[in-house]
Amino acid sequence: MPQIRPGRAKKRKFTFAALGLAPVLLAGGLVAGGGQWIDSTGISLRADSPLTLQGHGHGHGRGLGQWGAYGYAKQGWNADKILRHYYGNTTAGKVDNPDITVSLSEKKSVSVRADAGAKVAGQTVAPGQAVSLSGGNATITDGCGGAVVKTVPAQWVDPVNPGSGRPANELLTFCSGGDKYRGSLGLGADGVANKLKVDDYVKGVIPKESMPAWADSGGFEALKAQAVAARSYVLAGLAAGRKMNNTQQSQVYHGAAGEDPRTNRAADATAGQVRMRAGKPALTEFSASTGGYTAGGDFPAVVDAGDKISPNHTWTATVSPASIASAFGVGALRSFEVIEANGLGGGSGRVGKVKVVGSSRTVEATGDEVRQKLQLKSDWFTVQGQKSMPKIVRPPQGPTDPGGAGLGGLLDLSPLTNLLSGGSPDLSALGLSDLSAVTGQLTPIIEQMIATGTGMLAAKQVDLARSDNANGSTGVVSKDRSDNANGSTGVVSKDESDNSQGSTGTVAKPELVTDGKGIHGLLQVLENGVIYYSPATGAHALFGQALTDFLNGGGLAVLGFPTADGLR
Repeated sequence: MPQIRPGRAKKRKFTFAALGLAPVLLAGGLVAGGGQWIDSTGISLRADSPLTLQGHGHGHGRGLGQWGAYGYAKQGWNADKILRHYYGNTTAGKVDNPDITVSLSEKKSVSVRADAGAKVAGQTVAPGQAVSLSGGNATITDGCGGAVVKTVPAQWVDPVNPGSGRPANELLTFCSGGDKYRGSLGLGADGVANKLKVDDYVKGVIPKESMPAWADSGGFEALKAQAVAARSYVLAGLAAGRKMNNTQQSQVYHGAAGEDPRTNRAADATAGQVRMRAGKPALTEFSASTGGYTAGGDFPAVVDAGDKISPNHTWTATVSPASIASAFGVGALRSFEVIEANGLGGGSGRVGKVKVVGSSRTVEATGDEVRQKLQLKSDWFTVQGQKSMPKIVRPPQGPTDPGGAGLGGLLDLSPLTNLLSGGSPDLSALGLSDLSAVTGQLTPIIEQMIATGTGMLAAKQVDLARSDNANGSTGVVSKDRSDNANGSTGVVSKDESDNSQGSTGTVAKPELVTDGKGIHGLLQVLENGVIYYSPATGAHALFGQALTDFLNGGGLAVLGFPTADGLR
């Protein structure tokens, strides 16, 4: 589900008070009272010493990162490119502004009016009159709380005009509080509900789930991306039978009263646009900050370089052993360690599982359970001082890579290999449409290859068929290998192997390399280019003149790992 507006943390139902604790807010995080700690992981702590967690991001990290989208928009990315990056196995689509219904969880009754009048069961309600719903009937009164005019069977109050984008005088307004809503208001099985066009609904979501002020600082394309994600999410959720409300459990929505002209422009600019998968709107989750790497799951995990501007890109939290022990009910705490993580990004990546050992019992919990119980900003954290390395378990990569096993898990490699060999393929089979999307898909694959050794790298080589045209064989970059004290620098080479199909340009064996700044990473030579990877920069591909310029400028030894793709 969408989670945590980027401008501030939302209130959670779980609190430390519920645990019987009294946390103190510090600049670094949460600290509660002291407790007992018996070291089993090489971490030396006194009984009253807090445990320090170093983390990244804010929220679940699945799909679009709102701060990252803002960062990319400021770099010149348009909304479509942002969406393609975060929702890698989806395609652009369009819907015809259907009606949707969402529950208004904080509303207990319906008593509304509109300056232009309204309609009930097909009957006109005059301007100045109000309507109250109860027991399957609509009572029309002379203004809010006035004399009864008539009562008719009805469960909904409709606007005078059912169309989208209607003016303020036609919007239904609650007599108590004055909140305005587009569309109809009624009573259903789940209480008060709002039925309206999806494009109108999105206008009430964007300013609550994102920050309208981004439009004033180069972030308008991020707001457009948010509009598409919000539209897709609600349509996919309703189609799947989910009960959608106006809270963080679905998407925060405050009706027309919460709209902003800047985010309304973003909604209008993307009217009807959605992200599609398998012919239907995709459940496009999003969160405030990915910390620099999305979490994977329904969508491929990708590097989120735009997130560098997030105030929660990195964070530190301190929490006492007593707080952990109480949260997990283990008695006196003996150890707390991360035992599984996804290995994507800094440290060990997002936490898959922790082991909490206490005097009364041992508990294993997911990273998300730890996030909620300890009120952390995300499930991407490491325990400062932990010496044991967690087991790396890669997240699933969505329908295009259900096993998360690397290149072999993709449904169809031919579009990818065509691109890498210099062609201009249709990447719709992979849900990709530009070079950054390709390298975003490759990043977790390359990282897994690094983690498992060059033996697997060799097994994952991809044969790229040589393509000839009227001008002869396509240009293949070849450089002599050069080694120095810092390890192998940027090397571009091409092995050729003969088989029954004839000679093919085979990808050279991947190498672990070090740049001139001492940063370690991986270099993967392709027929017409090179993919460079380091934990700090992610995977980036250089082709053609961009690769030539890079090598002529000194390559890795001088320029370091590339921070952007190049294809020219």
